[in-house]
Amino acid sequence: MRNRRIGPFEVSAVGLGCMNLSHAYGTPPPRDVAAAVLDGALNGGITLFDTAALYGFGANEELLGGLLAPHRERIVLTSKCGMQGVDGQRVIDGRPDTIRASVEASLKRLRTDVIDVLYLHRLDAKVPVEESVGSMAGLVKAGKVRAIGLSEVSAATLKRAHAVHPIAALQTEYSLWTRNPEIAVLDACRELGVAFVAFSPLARGFLGGELRDVSKLESKDIRRAMPRFSPENYSANLRLLDAFEAEAARLRCAPATLALAWLLHQGGDIVPIPGTSRPDHLGDLLAAPQLALDAATLARLDALINRHTVSGARYSAATQAEIDTEEF
Repeated sequence: MRNRRIGPFEVSAVGLGCMNLSHAYGTPPPRDVAAAVLDGALNGGITLFDTAALYGFGANEELLGGLLAPHRERIVLTSKCGMQGVDGQRVIDGRPDTIRASVEASLKRLRTDVIDVLYLHRLDAKVPVEESVGSMAGLVKAGKVRAIGLSEVSAATLKRAHAVHPIAALQTEYSLWTRNPEIAVLDACRELGVAFVAFSPLARGFLGGELRDVSKLESKDIRRAMPRFSPENYSANLRLLDAFEAEAARLRCAPATLALAWLLHQGGDIVPIPGTSRPDHLGDLLAAPQLALDAATLARLDALINRHTVSGARYSAATQAEIDTEEF
């Protein structure tokens, strides 16, 4: 596994997003299957593991704490604050006192005394980012956090936050079918020396090639509320997938490997964090750093799947109103 940098840390070029082991995409896998995913990732050379207080309303942090604690010194462990479950409801709260209390709870669940990178999961529209990041900076000074990141924010917000405390990483969605970071935030990251961590690099499963019938998604699967996964939009998007899979077949790789390789070719400062609940899928993720793509292949992929060819918005209007990212 090749390496890239996030702030003071050297991490595997592909990390593991752990959300779907506890949250979001229907019924989570059994604990033994989740353990097999984490063990397979460790054995495959992945050193970056990403979770959040929100995922499973603490259950994901507890899962990682129980399974990764013996390996704590060899991994980079990241989590998020500022959005969590309160009385069974998702709440965005970036107030300093809430952040401090959230991190104390996360440390206990993760069975560690320090979080390597703590992200502000969402910008709280009622709290200036300077106040939220100032609180996180206090946790760095206290030795409970090593570096600070931001999630789903704009270039302008990143620059405001960076003026308060150095930001090590910015995390947002980026893949062939989500190009919003190319508007401004990628350039801002590069201007400031901030690593870019790409979540949902497989387009929430679309680029894996196995999700053909969205009617089979469970009722609690968050994709049911995403416009791109509506039956009419997804039917149109599947036509793109056929051509994408043909490119993967030409290169003799899995579609997921090709999707990650495309992302890794967008810059050495980009670290994708795909997730999986299937141990047998890990090999496809681990193969991506070794797949070299020539300019002609990259051009074909860019022309095939981009903001003009994908049908449907990334989020519903209500969800988009909660985040700070630039939109086309």
